Amino acid sequence: MASYSWVLEVRPGYEDEYVKRHDEIWPEMVEALKEAGISNYSIFRHGLTLFGYFETDDLKRTIAFLKDSEVNARWGAHMAPIMKIEIDQSTGFPFLLPLQWHMD
Repeated sequence: MASYSWVLEVRPGYEDEYVKRHDEIWPEMVEALKEAGISNYSIFRHGLTLFGYFETDDLKRTIAFLKDSEVNARWGAHMAPIMKIEIDQSTGFPFLLPLQWHMD
């Protein structure tokens, strides 16, 4: 299973709202992530910076599934006003961070 990470930002003043929305994440959004092949997904926050980590066996399939997912589109629209999201135009997905080091 390959691991991936991304960095996004919460807009200033929306930190509590970000937490609230994830505390109340839609069950159908969680199911869409699982159907996309995502597992072991975590999001951490430092100040306004969000660091996401997830695993998937097939990143291209995961991205394609989420691009076509109606629930993912609704979730993105729901979160857009409170977040700064930079999308990699070559994938249509947030920029992924290159792995610099790993310890087993």
